Amino acid sequence: MNRQIISTEKAPSSPLYSQGVRAGSTIYVSGTVGIDPATGELAGSSIQDQTRQALRNCEAILHAAGSTLADAAMVTVLLARPEDFPGMNEAYSEVFSQLPPARAVARFGPELPGIRVSIMMTAHTHD
Repeated sequence: MNRQIISTEKAPSSPLYSQGVRAGSTIYVSGTVGIDPATGELAGSSIQDQTRQALRNCEAILHAAGSTLADAAMVTVLLARPEDFPGMNEAYSEVFSQLPPARAVARFGPELPGIRVSIMMTAHTHD
């Protein structure tokens, strides 16, 4: 099975990991935070703002791999603060209101200044 590295300028990146990896028809999106790639800054300080941007970033990575959010099968949400759960759900439900993928929510391990959420997902392609 071929492994293809997915990369896009429309999402934050790091030399330490790939934004995504496509293996066969499965796409694995790395933990993605709410940084706006156009500015390099957090999209906002609220959990809702950061969740929305993290999901837009995941969407950009999926798009670069030939997939969409509708193809997401599993989403893992990592929260820096458990009390952000209701606010994250508010923003998350704007994207996944119908036929949502499987999901897990856990506490974010490292403390990163200002970062409140990181989202990773697994999706598929149709080709």
